[in-house]
Amino acid sequence: MGPPGAGKGTQAGPVKKAYKMAHISTGDILRENVRSCTELGAAAKRYMDAGSLVPDSLIIEMMESRLNEEDASEGFMLDGFPRTVAQATALDELLEKMGSRIDAAILIEVDDDVVIRRLTSRRVCSACGAIYNAIAHKTKVDGVCDNCSGPVIQRDDDAESVIRHRLSVYHDETAPLMDYYEKAGKLRRVDGLGPVDGVLSCLVSMKN
Repeated sequence: MGPPGAGKGTQAGPVKKAYKMAHISTGDILRENVRSCTELGAAAKRYMDAGSLVPDSLIIEMMESRLNEEDASEGFMLDGFPRTVAQATALDELLEKMGSRIDAAILIEVDDDVVIRRLTSRRVCSACGAIYNAIAHKTKVDGVCDNCSGPVIQRDDDAESVIRHRLSVYHDETAPLMDYYEKAGKLRRVDGLGPVDGVLSCLVSMKN
């Protein structure tokens, strides 16, 4: 868990590689549906473009299908879900039926001003999804992906006005998850302001 831009997706890659677990990112799944012009993608895009949370009914339906895929049978890491207490409750009920459970909820903590600076600088290849940064990790050729030569853009939901709205939504609707998982004895806190490797070391120590 954590605000947009906290580094959840950045950390998910090496954790997945280290522990051979499924990485389930609602953001990636939703964006793929948008790119593919599916019915779910069309419904979700309106909310994503405005920086609002996609309704629980859409998310939970999508996640139930994803958790039943073969690669999630040996363990999974959720990235971007649940985002509300209602989603967390529905997830617990779903996992109980599946004979599984959430072992830990890791909160990556980052201040709002850092989030805004990070996300307004983020650039994404619209073809392959590679992530860049206009300040710290530029493409070799401006606006062209180093990996596939596709167009590198700023996503609509990375505009500053949308980010500020996303942060407001996060504090109002997602932050209560901290209490939910803390009461369950599953909340773990990580400082997301350090270097990527340092944050990863904290995550690995929690798993061990």
